[in-house]
Amino acid sequence: MFRFPSGRAAAPVGLLLTAGLVCACSTGQGAARTDASPTPAAGKLSITYLQKQGDQQYFLDEAAGARARAVALGVDLKVVNVGSDADRTLRELRSAIAGRTNGVIIVVPDPAIGAAVAKAAADAGVALLTSDDQICTNLPDPSVCSRQNLVPRVGFSGEKLGAQVGLRAAEEFRKAGWAAEETRIIFAWQQDVNVCRERVDAASQAFDQVAHRVRSFDVGTDNTVEGARRKVASRIAADGTGVKHWVVWGCNDENVQGGVTALENAGVSADDVIGVGLGAYLACKDWSGDKPSGMKAALFINGKDVGALAVQTMYDKLKNGKNMPAEAFAPTTMVDATTWKTSGVTCN
Repeated sequence: MFRFPSGRAAAPVGLLLTAGLVCACSTGQGAARTDASPTPAAGKLSITYLQKQGDQQYFLDEAAGARARAVALGVDLKVVNVGSDADRTLRELRSAIAGRTNGVIIVVPDPAIGAAVAKAAADAGVALLTSDDQICTNLPDPSVCSRQNLVPRVGFSGEKLGAQVGLRAAEEFRKAGWAAEETRIIFAWQQDVNVCRERVDAASQAFDQVAHRVRSFDVGTDNTVEGARRKVASRIAADGTGVKHWVVWGCNDENVQGGVTALENAGVSADDVIGVGLGAYLACKDWSGDKPSGMKAALFINGKDVGALAVQTMYDKLKNGKNMPAEAFAPTTMVDATTWKTSGVTCN
């Protein structure tokens, strides 16, 4: 696959628990063990769940799953939406620590604050688990972090998600019978988020195995629908002359929905667009009516499963002294207009 530069360089079912190394946390001054099995906590546990972009459907589902599991386990759970504000995230973390929370589960809005988050939790002796996005205890970029300095994480395998998206996009491309020279791929994603990089790169590799020689535009966004719509619209206006067909994927449903909408607004027929979402909570909106859509499929990732797994993993750590695995993954399902209603998708 040939990529046109984005102006920003890209760096490199049931619930399945993957065996992994136990995390060693670092303050930046030297490694400090924070994951040794503690004396099991007595009394009722208090857990704080800090989420980025908590108004997005995936994270709403995640919070719902976390709350349901907390009720079942008898845990006091506080869920905080920190939006995209890194400073607020650190303030809320300090507030949770001051309030004597037993453990913190966090989805960071910016991986660059990971080391500060890890240090604050380690200094306070508070158990830390990341949800969805990876963070490193001693570096701002988790993609170059040594494995022993990665904070334990629950969520999805970015590489597996991306591979499924890329393969489905390739299948749709072959079925459509489009010529490679008349087609362009758009992948839209927030380029400082490591899990987004994993998803997009894996999708590209999987697509290339099936459909070669299709050129692509790499579009940096803020992972929102409107942000993706604006950036994709600008890109196709600048470089879309002569392109007849478009394939769109990205880090999440928001990016793909924004890209598909930008193409629709530019007058591209739904028959000339193959969008493969990641989440399905927005893709299903396009399938709920009679209007043709460029959104041809989406990988359903259930936030409720991740939220429940995160709370269970933290509970087992705090109550039973069980070490957290390096990573724990939840199941996924590819859906389309004919299957989403029976798959459990919550349509936003």
